[in-house]
Amino acid sequence: MCAASTAPDHDHLFAIAESQDGYFTMAQAQEAGFARSTHSYHVKEGNWLREHRGIYRLRQYPQTEHARLVLWSLWSRDRKGQPQGVYSHATALALRDLSDVNPSKLHMTVPMSFRRNSEIPAVLVLHKAKLDPKEVIHERGYAITTVMRSIQDCAASGDADVTMLEQALAEGLRRGLVTKSEVKQVKTC
Repeated sequence: MCAASTAPDHDHLFAIAESQDGYFTMAQAQEAGFARSTHSYHVKEGNWLREHRGIYRLRQYPQTEHARLVLWSLWSRDRKGQPQGVYSHATALALRDLSDVNPSKLHMTVPMSFRRNSEIPAVLVLHKAKLDPKEVIHERGYAITTVMRSIQDCAASGDADVTMLEQALAEGLRRGLVTKSEVKQVKTC
């Protein structure tokens, strides 16, 4: 008995890529019916851009401001294809525009069990920790730690100066991203 081959579903692949700022993984392309053997064809023809091992971008999809965040989130995926990385520390504060901090690298928190066979990209700084689901906010194609968790991570890492942390806390309170009860809870811990 022969397995029925399915025709590639371009609309399905586009829907996946659209939810991830134009990016998709090899596994997601296969899920949309694109045989693994055709991936190099699509790259050669210019339909897909190979961004990283196993990660592609639709060539005609417009680049967005946060596209690179989606790329590295997909890089952090586990064997089931689920992204494990959550942008944190100074990166999370910068994404929320809560301070003047402008980190030269992207800080990402991954689970303690996170493992990669390949080298960690130079643009990333990985922190291993267990995050409570309440400390994670899901954005379009990537996740970010809450403001209070980000401030706590920066303070604990020793990489942030007090002025920057105070600025982030004050701005978070002013914009309603942090509550006074959260601040009191942290102070009592």
